[in-house]
This record gives sequence, structure tokens and C-alpha cells, in this order.
Amino acid sequence: MIASALDSFGYALVALLVIFDPAGTAALFTVMTPRDTPAERREQAVRACVIAFVVLATFGLAGEALLRSLGIGLPAMRVAGGILLFITAAEMVTGRGAVRETETEREAAIRTEEDISVFPLAIPLIAGPGAMTTMVLLHSSASGDAVRIGAIEAALVVAIFVQLVGLLAAPWVSRVIGPTGSNVIGRVLGVLLAALAAQITLDGLHAALHI
Repeated sequence: MIASALDSFGYALVALLVIFDPAGTAALFTVMTPRDTPAERREQAVRACVIAFVVLATFGLAGEALLRSLGIGLPAMRVAGGILLFITAAEMVTGRGAVRETETEREAAIRTEEDISVFPLAIPLIAGPGAMTTMVLLHSSASGDAVRIGAIEAALVVAIFVQLVGLLAAPWVSRVIGPTGSNVIGRVLGVLLAALAAQITLDGLHAALHI
């Protein structure tokens, strides 16, 4: 049981960190808050991570029940989720942006002087469609095992904490890795996410076709 929980924790942590892309999000956060004070940035980063955690934890716990109420089976969710994650991965690799954030949303965030912690930082930059889909799939793979579900939620806590550290260190990260480093990290994570998406899709097809 402990080994299974550790496996679930490790898998969930890697999947969430790949989707969050803490370094890339930190770079965007710096661009979106050029006139904010360090205190304002800290406040927005903490608020965004708390909101993202609540959204993802709730979606993970209740998402499967919602799907059942809509008559959507888990194999269909796996296939759709895999495709969605693959699209996100392809856009990360090609550098054309991601499903998490459109160019319009990015420009609006850069122009505004209002609090960006809810939109677009918490949603959809951190708690985007890919992260929500992943939480549902992770919980479904736990098959109702309370220990494994607890491990997944623990992985979410750790992933959100890593994301928070990245946001708090955003100015330093931006200076150290620069635009080129951010692009390289984003593309490497995109390749890993594409492989994860392919595996999720194959699992869904296997379950649907009983092969």
C-alpha cells in the first residue's frame, strides 16, 4: 500500500509540475507585474496559488462525479484529456502559446494595473484545462483508494508550493534563465507532456476497446 501511494505521489507530482511549468509561469508573472512592488507581487502570488489549489483539489475530488452525472465515461475522459494535453504540449514545443493563456489574455494582463491573482494567474495559467483534466484522471486512477487519493492531494500541495516559490523568485528567475532559458525549459517540458498525453490516450483507448 505504501509503495502504491508513493508511486501515485511521484507520478502526480511529475505530471503537475510539467503542466504548471513553474519557470515559464514565473517569467510571465514578471512581465505581467512590471509596476508592482515586491509586497504586491508576494500577495498576488500567494493568493493565486491558494485559489489554484482550491480549484484543482475540488475539481479532482468532484470532477469524476460530475462526469458521471453527464453520462461521460472515464475512457472518454482519458482520450479527450490526452488529446487536450497533447495540444497543450504541441504549443509548448512550438512556442505558439498554450491553451492555458491566449495572446489576448496575456496582453490584457500586461496592460492592466489591477490584481491579476485570480485572472489570468490562478486561472488559466496555473489551474488551466490541462491541470484540471489531469486531476480528474489522477483521481480516477486511484480507484477510490483513500491512501492513493491522499498521496495525489499531497503531490498537488507540493506542486503548488514549487509554483509559489517560482512566482516569489520570479524576478531572479527571469534574470538568471532569461528568455532563451525559459523557452528551452518550456520546450523540454512540452516533450515530456506530449509523452504523458500519448500514454493517457492509449490507456483510454485500451479501456474503451477492451484490448
